[in-house]
Amino acid sequence: MAEIVSVDEAIAALVADGDTVALEGFTHLIPFAAGHEIIRQGRRDLTLVRMTPDLIYDQMIGMGCARRLIFSWGGNPGVGSLHRFRDAVENGWPVPLEIEEHSHAGMANRYVAGATGLPFAVLRGYVGTDLPAHTDTIRWVTCPFTGEVLAAVAALRPDVTVVHAQRADRRGNVQMWGILGVQKEAVLAAKRSLVTVEEVVDTLERRPGDVILPGFSVTCVAEVPGGAHPSYALGYSLRDNDFYRRWDSISRDRDSFLGWMREAVLESDGRRRTTS
Repeated sequence: MAEIVSVDEAIAALVADGDTVALEGFTHLIPFAAGHEIIRQGRRDLTLVRMTPDLIYDQMIGMGCARRLIFSWGGNPGVGSLHRFRDAVENGWPVPLEIEEHSHAGMANRYVAGATGLPFAVLRGYVGTDLPAHTDTIRWVTCPFTGEVLAAVAALRPDVTVVHAQRADRRGNVQMWGILGVQKEAVLAAKRSLVTVEEVVDTLERRPGDVILPGFSVTCVAEVPGGAHPSYALGYSLRDNDFYRRWDSISRDRDSFLGWMREAVLESDGRRRTTS
C-alpha cells in the first residue's frame, strides 16, 4: 500500500537528478506544491513530461531543473506564452532545453501504452504534420489486417509521476473527480509515483464520475491542502485566474522572475505540509 509521508520526504525519496518526471493534471488538480518542492530541493537534468506544460513547468524550467521537455502544448492558458520556456529554448537560459513535441492524442496514447505494458500505441494522427520527421518516438506502421498506414508512438514510462487529487484514505487509496486528463494512466505507467491530496480521510465516500487509484498502484501519498494552487481542486478551491494573468508580467523578465521565485518558493517553508 502507498506510504503516507510529507511532500518534502516524498520528493527526496522519489525524484533524483536525471530522472524523467511527469507532473500531470488538466486545468485543475495540477500538482504545483510538489513541483515547488522539486525546485526547493534543487533537482537538475530532469526530463519533464506533461501534456500541457503551463506555469509549473515554466517555473521549473526557469529555475534550471530541466534539460528536456516532452509535451503536446505549452502556454499560459488564456493568457499567452510561457516566457521562461521560450527563453530556455531560444537563448539557453538558464540552461539549454531540448524539446520533443507530440499531439495531445499522441501523448495520451503513449501513457496508455506505458500503463498497459505495451511498447507502443497505434492511432490515426500526425497526418499532414512534420512532427514525425523531427521526432524519433513517432513511426508509421501498416496494419496487417487492412493495410492502413497508422501512426505508432513509443510508450511513455516516467521514472516518477506526480499528480494531485482531492482525497486519500489512510491505506493510500486515492480519489479524484472533476476534469481529469491522463493522471490515472501516468501513475500506472511510472516506476514510482506521488499523489498529493487535499485531505487524508478515514473512508472514501464514492462520488459520481470519480476515479479511484488503489493504494497498491501508488508509491507515496502526501497531504498538501491547497497543493494545486493557482489551479483548482474541484470541491476544495477555485482557480486563481488573477495569478495566471499576473504570471505573464512576473515571468517576462529574468530578474522579476527570480525575485518572485525566491520570495514565493525558495524562501517558503515546504515542510509546513503535514504528514497524516
